[in-house]
Amino acid sequence: MTDTNYRELQALHAKLQPQGFVVLAFPCNQFGGQEPGSPEEIRSFADGYGASFPIFTKVDVNGINTHPLWKYLKKSKGELLGDDIKWNFAKFLVDKDGKVVQRYPPTQAPSAIEADILKLL
Repeated sequence: MTDTNYRELQALHAKLQPQGFVVLAFPCNQFGGQEPGSPEEIRSFADGYGASFPIFTKVDVNGINTHPLWKYLKKSKGELLGDDIKWNFAKFLVDKDGKVVQRYPPTQAPSAIEADILKLL
């Protein structure tokens, strides 16, 4: 899942950035401790996949310390079985005005959401 997500997110970023699309990544260590590294280690890991999109500082996406951005994202597009993020690589499509258009599960391949992105560009 990590390989597919990084590679496909980078492909979308590179292909659609000239049209105004940007992938924004927010590492989180709340899922099985899979993101324990420092910001530099995380960036280096992502670089191994050719990722050139912005990678922000680690945040909590669930619980009492949920980052305000993630509170907004989850409130805007909840899920049937609760709003919590279920695993790494949950994805949100946000338009140029900051409106959350769609939420995708971690298992959704980034390449499968390209058509939704293109509708907004």
